[in-house]
Amino acid sequence: QVQLVESGGGSVQAGASLRLSCAASGRSFSFYAMGWFRQAPGKEREFVARIRWSSGSTYYADSVKGRFTISRDNANNMVHLQMNSLKPEDTGVYYCAATLTSAATSVTDFGSWGQGTQVTVSS
Repeated sequence: QVQLVESGGGSVQAGASLRLSCAASGRSFSFYAMGWFRQAPGKEREFVARIRWSSGSTYYADSVKGRFTISRDNANNMVHLQMNSLKPEDTGVYYCAATLTSAATSVTDFGSWGQGTQVTVSS
């Protein structure tokens, strides 16, 4: 079993930046990839970005492409999400997740989840 703990959320103005971090403990070496999802009030949880643990290859949702960057720190079992040019529609709870599935983008593909961290972007 793996434990994921997010940090770095907060409240910012539109156009600002935030950096989220996710610390993984447990059997992180067995993951295929880690990802970030977000969930706005009253909406379904949606995919944001994914990074393959071994190669570092990345994949992004169209809504964040060019503004968000996912990265990993293999030595410390951490994943980061650098969010630039934030918009009010980026508001939500951001979740870190881990998957054993290649090309995973759906909630059901990810078997381990963190507790989430709130990001609020005001206009």
